[in-house]
Amino acid sequence: MKIAVSSQNFRTVTAHAGKARRFIVFDLATPCTPREVERLELPRELALHEYRGLDHPLFAMDAVITAGAGDGFVRRLGARGIEVVLTGETDPLQAVHDYVAGIVKPPLPHEHGHGHGHGHEHRHGHEHGHAHAQGHAHDESR
Repeated sequence: MKIAVSSQNFRTVTAHAGKARRFIVFDLATPCTPREVERLELPRELALHEYRGLDHPLFAMDAVITAGAGDGFVRRLGARGIEVVLTGETDPLQAVHDYVAGIVKPPLPHEHGHGHGHGHEHRHGHEHGHAHAQGHAHDESR
């Protein structure tokens, strides 16, 4: 199982996954010890917000963990069976550990001044055949 974590600085979990171009990829071949296997540094034209092709590096993932994603991002990945998980955890490895444990820190309110910030705890029994996002996702297609 491969999980991508949006991380524009390769140190912390960052938001705006649809516009993000940097992701840390973890392999969960051994669930107790997820390990970093790759760092994606995508060219501008591969930011998923603008990309309209059929083959994209994120399409090879089983899940994407991010601090924030728009509805369009969640729908596009969900249509491919990729789970999108919103988290308030800032450490990428800890976010993956939390995901594996089935408990994800609620996402932080985003800073757009909307006053949103629905905190939800994400629990799952590893039903990774479909996508769902917890927390508030705003539409980045506007």
